[in-house]
Amino acid sequence: MKAITSRDNSLYKEMKQLALDPRSRKKTGRTLLDGIHLCQVYLQQCGAPQVCVASESALQNTEVSAIIAQCSSDGASCITLPDALYQPLSQVENGIGILFIIDIPRPDAPAKLTQYAVLLDQVQDPGNLGSILRSAAAAGIGQVFCSSGTSAAWSPRVLRAGMGAHFLLRIVENADLSHLLHSSRIPVLATSSHAAQRIYDIDLRQPVAWLFGHEGQGVSDGLLALATHTVSIPHLGSMESLNVAASAAVCFFEQVRQLQ
Repeated sequence: MKAITSRDNSLYKEMKQLALDPRSRKKTGRTLLDGIHLCQVYLQQCGAPQVCVASESALQNTEVSAIIAQCSSDGASCITLPDALYQPLSQVENGIGILFIIDIPRPDAPAKLTQYAVLLDQVQDPGNLGSILRSAAAAGIGQVFCSSGTSAAWSPRVLRAGMGAHFLLRIVENADLSHLLHSSRIPVLATSSHAAQRIYDIDLRQPVAWLFGHEGQGVSDGLLALATHTVSIPHLGSMESLNVAASAAVCFFEQVRQLQ
């Protein structure tokens, strides 16, 4: 492994920008995967990263050693950093020091919606977005379309919340949701706490597209008008609505229930 010991090293400066600056991730088209689990899932699903980076203290960890060995055998560049240099790169408190530098996938949106999908209209909280991605992958949904104004899907916070779901999904950012809804060949279901029709009254044994909106304002009126159905999740108690990530999970797994 190559050792980097100076804060002035050009690669180290680039890694620090990727860790801390969203503009750098957007400009370079690269991001960081932080922690053992994300690195393991990436290796299983996607292969070797561009660069594998480990802290000196992590080199004694058997899982880290296995990851480094696989990266090295697959031709990835492997680098070690003193703990003091590694720490500013990681946002995982008390984590084990390993991360990957990867290219951010940029798939094109399809011409028409024809299979199970999720459309997100300005979902702004990274934790909510990551949780929705994780639930979608667990429910067997293969594609997610994020409007402009939605949190950056490949930011470190969303990646951590997604727990590896990113590598099982086709994620299209800055998608034109209006165009997708206009051209959809499948029903589009928008969630609203004010809808009379319940999700349990809809046939989910056919491909559908789920449309979820902003945490406070919900789905925009323009997109809501394009949905095939507006549906609600019935619940007890005096709360007006559920968190958007919780709503998505309920919808996805009602879909799973009907398909089984």
